Amino acid sequence: MKTGIIGAVALVAMMAALAGCIDRANAPVLVPVASPVNPPDIAHGLCMSDANAMYDESNKQYDLRAQLTGHRDAMERETNASGAAHRQYVSCIASQGYRPLYAN
Repeated sequence: MKTGIIGAVALVAMMAALAGCIDRANAPVLVPVASPVNPPDIAHGLCMSDANAMYDESNKQYDLRAQLTGHRDAMERETNASGAAHRQYVSCIASQGYRPLYAN
């Protein structure tokens, strides 16, 4: 029993230490421009999941087009997917009532 409690405490301590390693340096600052429905953290999480899904879908569509045309370029594939994900994020965050401001 004592070993289980010590293990649980160690696990919680490790999770707390690793939570401090999350890098938010490139995350945008969300400025409310309308009447926001959700708080910024929730809106960012929702829109990031939409952007990740768009990234995967764009890669899948590029692969399907490459099968038809025979043209494959890894840089073009990444550029298309990143652009699609960014556009999806910006449109999603705008629909939540925010405008993203980036540091760079």
